[in-house]
Amino acid sequence: MKYEESLKKLEKIVDDMESGEMDIDSINAQLKTAKKLIAECKAKLTKTEEEIKNTLEM
Repeated sequence: MKYEESLKKLEKIVDDMESGEMDIDSINAQLKTAKKLIAECKAKLTKTEEEIKNTLEM
């Protein structure tokens, strides 16, 4: 999944939670999904940062 797609999914989760219309089970499931998406985004950002540094060092 692309970084932008992960970010959009995270934004949707936040919007849904802020609406106050989710039950506790849905909130729990969405939090687990958000945690995975955040980890994916961080990994992609770290990888991209390393690639940029390597390119600039050449």
